[in-house]
Amino acid sequence: MAPVRTSAAVGLALVAAVITGCSGSGSHSGSATSATPAGAGNARATPAPTESNPPGDIPDNQVYVTYRPAGGFTSFTVKVPEGWARTGQGTTTVFTDKLNTVRVTTATASAAPTVDSVTNTVVPQLKAQVTKFAEPKTTEVTRHAGRVVRLTYRGDSAKDPVTGKVVRDAFERYAFYRQGHEVDLTLSGPVNADNVDPWRIVSDSFAWR
Repeated sequence: MAPVRTSAAVGLALVAAVITGCSGSGSHSGSATSATPAGAGNARATPAPTESNPPGDIPDNQVYVTYRPAGGFTSFTVKVPEGWARTGQGTTTVFTDKLNTVRVTTATASAAPTVDSVTNTVVPQLKAQVTKFAEPKTTEVTRHAGRVVRLTYRGDSAKDPVTGKVVRDAFERYAFYRQGHEVDLTLSGPVNADNVDPWRIVSDSFAWR
């Protein structure tokens, strides 16, 4: 009879082990399910730090200096951010810093630019020159120099020679005119940059001399 009792004991032990194992498995499964929301909650509670100046933002404390072309066919001044790198080619002078650009181009013109002339002439030219040119909008606005034609549009920047990166830029182009002389002021920077105030300072500073 002893062997029978031993077999029964072994059988009871096996049943108990199975029940314990199933119970433990169910508890582990429930714990894993609740861990995912907890982890997500912790992630939301500690977001990545926000940059004080997103890429392309011109600092609020930026200082501006007056640019006056030397020996040009016409005389004017415009304020540009101090410390920006300056390059020139022909009738165009460019000021750049990181992702932002101020471009000043002079030309002769038989008539003052209009919304129609910029839309019908300048827009097609830019479309052929600017990669992924899009969303052109031509309007007439008022600046301290008077009424001026403004063209806004978007396009890709030139590829960075070091990183190879391309930035989606927003452009503002102002066409100033007086007595057969035209000055085109183009301001550009990353689409998401908050440069409304800096660009207003520059465009409002333009003055004929």
